[in-house]
Amino acid sequence: MVQRVTYRRKHSYNTKSNRRRIVKTPGGRLVVHYVKKRGTVPKCGDCKQKLFGIKAARPRRLASMSQTKKHVTRSYGGSICHTCVRQRIIRSFLIEEQKIVVRVLKAQASAQVAKVKGSEKKPKNKGRRPPPRPNPKKTPTGAPPGAPAPKTQKSVKEQTKAKPPKQTASSKAKTGPKKK
Repeated sequence: MVQRVTYRRKHSYNTKSNRRRIVKTPGGRLVVHYVKKRGTVPKCGDCKQKLFGIKAARPRRLASMSQTKKHVTRSYGGSICHTCVRQRIIRSFLIEEQKIVVRVLKAQASAQVAKVKGSEKKPKNKGRRPPPRPNPKKTPTGAPPGAPAPKTQKSVKEQTKAKPPKQTASSKAKTGPKKK
């Protein structure tokens, strides 16, 4: 007849956290050993492949492990694999090169535009202002376009129609009340 085995813990259900293994001791007895969950190896953040050189452990065990067992001595070691780091370096280098090429092309284009504009420009007056151009819209009718506009004077009627200054409250008080 098969020897009976008793659980060592009160938990009796067959779950992931309660896996058991029956082991025969040197005394010939059958005993239950509880199997712990296996730890997972960290994966690359970009390509999701397993990272090399890092121990697989459960979170509680990882907290007590030394730092040298949890990462690789490289930039992004322990979070991104070596191929993805290489791709990032190459990509950033190519982006910087592209920026430099764009800057050089812009400089060449602006130099070429300046060269074309420089050949089209007329020679500058050396310290002299050019004479003012007459504006045909502002000249009075009948006068030639180059002639200055005549000055207008106020007529006698307009001068006599000038309004007297307004009286304020303080000036009314000085003069006194109006008589009828």
